[in-house]
Amino acid sequence: MRKIILSLLGVLLIVAAVFGARAIINSNTVERPPLQKIVKTVFVDTVLNGEVPIVIPANGSVTALDKSELFSEVEGVFRNSSKEFRPGQTYQRGQVLLHIDASEFAANVRSARSELYNSITAIMPDLRLDYPELYPKWEAYLNNFDVNKNLQPLPETASNQEKYFIAGRGIVSSYYNIKNLEARLNKFTIVAPYTGVLTEALVTRGSLIRPGQKLGEFIDPSEYELEVAITKSFSDLLKIGETVNLANLERTQVYEGVVSRINSRIDQESQSIQVFIKIEDPRVKEGMYLEANLNAGTVEDAIEIPRELLVDQDRVFVVQDSILKLVEVNPVYFSSEKVVVQGLENGTKLISAPVPGAFSGMPVKISAVPNPVNSTNN
Repeated sequence: MRKIILSLLGVLLIVAAVFGARAIINSNTVERPPLQKIVKTVFVDTVLNGEVPIVIPANGSVTALDKSELFSEVEGVFRNSSKEFRPGQTYQRGQVLLHIDASEFAANVRSARSELYNSITAIMPDLRLDYPELYPKWEAYLNNFDVNKNLQPLPETASNQEKYFIAGRGIVSSYYNIKNLEARLNKFTIVAPYTGVLTEALVTRGSLIRPGQKLGEFIDPSEYELEVAITKSFSDLLKIGETVNLANLERTQVYEGVVSRINSRIDQESQSIQVFIKIEDPRVKEGMYLEANLNAGTVEDAIEIPRELLVDQDRVFVVQDSILKLVEVNPVYFSSEKVVVQGLENGTKLISAPVPGAFSGMPVKISAVPNPVNSTNN
């Protein structure tokens, strides 16, 4: 009997524990409120298609249109210049940039002229006897001969006999050898080919100069050129003579240039083409880094929007009956921040700012009256 009573008490305790636990669980249950449907607010613009100008940004370094690197073709000591041979020094056209000591070489040239004079003098008796009609012109040539001046042209030969006679005495070959020496003598003096500025000076007075040595750099500061590279797809839209807006990196100064040349060869690695912009502005200096905006035509029936509005590179979100919808567009031109697209109808409500978590079919609410979006206000 005691075992039976204990067994019943155990069963009753177990049942009571189960019901108690269930009661505790039910008392801690919090009823969730019904879900409320959240409708996000979006900003939209009204599409208004029109002509969108294509402006291609490019940049590059400015170089002088006329630039001369000065090299020596002879050997000698740098003696003097018409001005101090220093960077920043200006020279007028024809002024002496460098004069290299040529006293020894000039003496050799005078010696060669003297030998030619002696050779002509030696044939004068033969000319008087054998060709008396030729004697007067060669005598006049000798009378005007000066070993300190460049040679005058030899008298014209009137016949083959005269030509053979003069050439046989070695006069013609001596004459041209001396003319070669005179041409080399002129290389000891370097003159300014145009009015400009010396931008680099690598030698000073008294320096020993050797053949092939670079002496400096001379530029014309009145005309500069900016070389930029653009993609080949826009090469046909650019034209020579078009005005280009330029600016420095800080955008504190604005310049104006003109497209002067367009290369016809495309770079195989970058698939770009070289465009050269001519600049005539006293504020521009050699080596300046400028940014250019090239006008590459216009696109009809298009708008310009921020690149962040594109989805998968060819779709955008629009609002139709308070519902977001993805529509396909035709991107025409990409810039660093903008994209020109076609394919949207006028009056379409295009979202003007990305919507987090947006998806096609999402209910939205327009925040304000939509504004037109086109190439002028976007």
